[in-house]
Amino acid sequence: MEELLEKIHTCRKIDEAKKLLLGFFTDNNKNILKAIELAVKQHEGQFRKSGEPYVVHPILVASIVAHYGGDETMVIAALLHDVVEDTQTTVEEVEELFGKDVAKIVEGLTKIMAIREDKLAPSHSNEKLMSSAMTFRKMLIASISDVRVLVIKLCDRLHNMMTLGALPSNKQKRIAEETLVVYAPIAHRLGISSIKNYLENYSFLYVMPEEYKKIDEYLSEHKQQFQLRLNRFIETINTLMLQNGFAESDYKLEKRIKHHYSIYIKMQRKGISIEEVLDLMAIRIIVKETLECYKILGIMHQYFNPIISRFKDYIAIPKDNGYQTIHTTIFNDKSIIEAQIRTFDMHNIAEFGVAAHWKYKYSGGINPKLDWLNELKSKDDESDDVAEFYEFTKDSYLYSEDIAVFSPKGDIFTLSRGATALDFAYEIHTEVGLYAKEAYINRQKAPLLTELKNGDIVRIITNDEPIYRCSWVNSVKTGKARTAIMQACRQKTRELNYRVAVEILLGIFNIKENKLLMWLKKEKLDKKIDKAATDSIYLQDVVNALKKYPIGEKILMPLLNRNKYKVKKQKFENIVIYSNQTVNSVMFNYCCHPKRGDDIIGFVKKSGDVTVHHKMCEQAAKLMDNKEQMIFVKWTRDAPGQYKLLVSIENKKGSLAAFLAFLAKIQVNIQTIELKKAEDGAADYFKIVIELPEDVKPEQIRDNIKERYKLIDFMSLNDAYKIV
Repeated sequence: MEELLEKIHTCRKIDEAKKLLLGFFTDNNKNILKAIELAVKQHEGQFRKSGEPYVVHPILVASIVAHYGGDETMVIAALLHDVVEDTQTTVEEVEELFGKDVAKIVEGLTKIMAIREDKLAPSHSNEKLMSSAMTFRKMLIASISDVRVLVIKLCDRLHNMMTLGALPSNKQKRIAEETLVVYAPIAHRLGISSIKNYLENYSFLYVMPEEYKKIDEYLSEHKQQFQLRLNRFIETINTLMLQNGFAESDYKLEKRIKHHYSIYIKMQRKGISIEEVLDLMAIRIIVKETLECYKILGIMHQYFNPIISRFKDYIAIPKDNGYQTIHTTIFNDKSIIEAQIRTFDMHNIAEFGVAAHWKYKYSGGINPKLDWLNELKSKDDESDDVAEFYEFTKDSYLYSEDIAVFSPKGDIFTLSRGATALDFAYEIHTEVGLYAKEAYINRQKAPLLTELKNGDIVRIITNDEPIYRCSWVNSVKTGKARTAIMQACRQKTRELNYRVAVEILLGIFNIKENKLLMWLKKEKLDKKIDKAATDSIYLQDVVNALKKYPIGEKILMPLLNRNKYKVKKQKFENIVIYSNQTVNSVMFNYCCHPKRGDDIIGFVKKSGDVTVHHKMCEQAAKLMDNKEQMIFVKWTRDAPGQYKLLVSIENKKGSLAAFLAFLAKIQVNIQTIELKKAEDGAADYFKIVIELPEDVKPEQIRDNIKERYKLIDFMSLNDAYKIV
């Protein structure tokens, strides 16, 4: 691959590009020659920003596709991937010339309609996530019927990244950011590690040039030293292999130095310097048979001291993208070296992913699981929120780090690193997550939000009734769990709001429920009456629409009757009441501790005293079942100025100063700050009391902090209980 990319990097002429592409075919393929001719003709007069004829780009993209085993259909589609979008050629004309299969792929590539360079949102803009999410959604949905669309698009983006230097710096950064958050993760999920690594490195160079430069300078400075150490180690391994019965033709040894972006990610995740990264150097041993992998593992652990905590067997437990390799890290003459052991088939799968099955024409090994594309289609059908779809997919399918955990029966479940026992419950089934009561991890009872480790055996105990953990939505890790919680809570909230609205109206009019429902139906309000539980203006509109109906057979005093049902606003310290009754006092029930911002409901006694509960409170549900009279309640609009934050900050020099500067930038005034220990003593976090200006929304501040830091809690200090 490296040799091909070097040739592509210097290729600027049409004839050179054609020669490179046709070198992948033993005979002159008439259809490919015809596709090249069409592409040259249609793109005539078009030039790239770097100056070469535009058609050089699709020819070189087709060359990359051919390298990844693309057949005639894929190569032709790659050659024509821009003609429908950028020229007068139609999909119908492509089908007439090259058949339905080519036309279908070209149409899929055209439907993606990736955001053009001049339409990308600025890298600092709030539109950045939406732009990435739109591109991401279109790519995945367009490829559901044929994954070849994704592979060609990845090859297209790889060549674009190789020629990114011709663009202005602001466009370089925007395109690189999109590549890092959309294209590289898709390459990872399809198992095409070679494309993923190149995309990450090119993106890293443009997105964080200073960080890239520091790592590059360190690697350049120590390159000779690293190569000497690796060469000596490979000589030792080669000798051991021959001594233990392997012939030179039975295996292949490779050496490498970790690529820039993966070094940076490891430094950030662990809060360490580049000098502390253990596995900068690595070797790879490739053999013919699976059993030989374990024989070599035994040899290495016999002659070298392994770091047991870094041993991973992805042969026994393959990744979902088909990756199979044994990883072990060992000490050798004061050096620490990672060794990867795999078969030749496993190596092909690791490098080429889903494309290996076209390139090598075999069905052996573990196929990358592609059911996730169909699951995404179902998710896309359910959701109109593009950003939510992107977050769901990113968290559920495109994570770069994962763990394998087991059910008590030995079934394997792959989850993103940091996933909890509740994430596992939702991974089994949505119903298991909704009804989950408690968890047992390795036969020990544990809280449902316990973070799982690789190899854990997890058992979930379910409840007889569903448990709506709406406040836990940000505590779970996977998009599947988060989405399921949000959907269940939205549905439950709609049902509750309907019941609350009806009960409030029954209290206002003091009539039978069947009569109220009849009135609502006549006024065509029955389908959206749930809005009256949370919107005081809408409640007043509904009351005004219904009070014309006679309560009894006759209306003796119409004016008095109308005034009787006039909804009045009554304000208390934390709560506003809307009712036709006079309220004497408001109290908060301590069974559920509702805090400012929580969804709340109110019950009124004949004495005029109102009790406020959290909307999801079990005690409140019982009161509703007992038909206790309800009343409209909501929090006062006066936004509390003070909030308490619990935030975890990376433990390295300058991190706290950077965080405080960030708070100042987003208009947050700090009242107090103190270092705290977690309950288990394992981690430090900061407790900070802040004050916000009146025109700043607390939700926006909370979201801004969450984007960059691990926010444990964000709570108003002016809630009903004055909790600090």
